[in-house]
This record gives sequence, structure tokens and C-alpha cells, in this order.
Amino acid sequence: QVQLVESGGGLVQAGGSLRLSCAASGRIFSFLGMAWFRQAPGKEREIVAAISWLGGLTYYSDSVKGRFTISRDNGKNTVYLQMNSLKPEDTAVYYCAADGSRRVGVRITKGDYDYWGQGTQVTVSS
Repeated sequence: QVQLVESGGGLVQAGGSLRLSCAASGRIFSFLGMAWFRQAPGKEREIVAAISWLGGLTYYSDSVKGRFTISRDNGKNTVYLQMNSLKPEDTAVYYCAADGSRRVGVRITKGDYDYWGQGTQVTVSS
């Protein structure tokens, strides 16, 4: 089992920045592929960014490319999402997810992830 705890959400004005953190426990963190998803009211949960368990591969959705950065610190068992130039349409609950399969590459669909955090709210005001 893997436990994931997100933090860092909040209310920010458009154009501002936030950094989300996700602390993992229960498995060897360096073996976990990690991702951030988000879900806005009335919408499907969507991929935001992902990073491979080897750390060398990343993926970003088109809507956040160039503004968000995913990174991981295996020494701290933590994955981060640095969010810059935030827009009102970024408002959502952000979820951290972990994939323990150690498959090669970056996983970008919800079904690829076995473990989920409880979510953290990000609200961007205009």
C-alpha cells in the first residue's frame, strides 16, 4: 500500500504561483511513477503532469505546458507541482497519484494509477 498526502493548495490571484507537494509512504518511492491530476466541478478528472519512476521522463497536458513543472525528490519521498502564471481555469481539486508497476515510460491515464491522495483545492481568482 502507498499513502499519499497532498499539501500546498489555496487561493491565489490570476498570474500568481503555488507549489503543491505530495508526500508518499508505504512503498519504495523511487520505484513509483507519479502524477498530478485535477478535477473541476462538473468535469472529468484529467491529467496535469506526470513523471516516470526513473525520473527522466515527464509529461504535461497542453493546458499547463510551459507554466507548470513536475519534479520529485526521492530522498524526501515527495513529488512537487510548481504552478506559475495561474489562470482561473486552473481552479480545481488537485490529486496526487502513484503507479507501482515500474513500467517503462510515463503513464497518463487514470486507470494506470493504483494509489490516490485525498486532494487539495486550488482556487484562482480573476
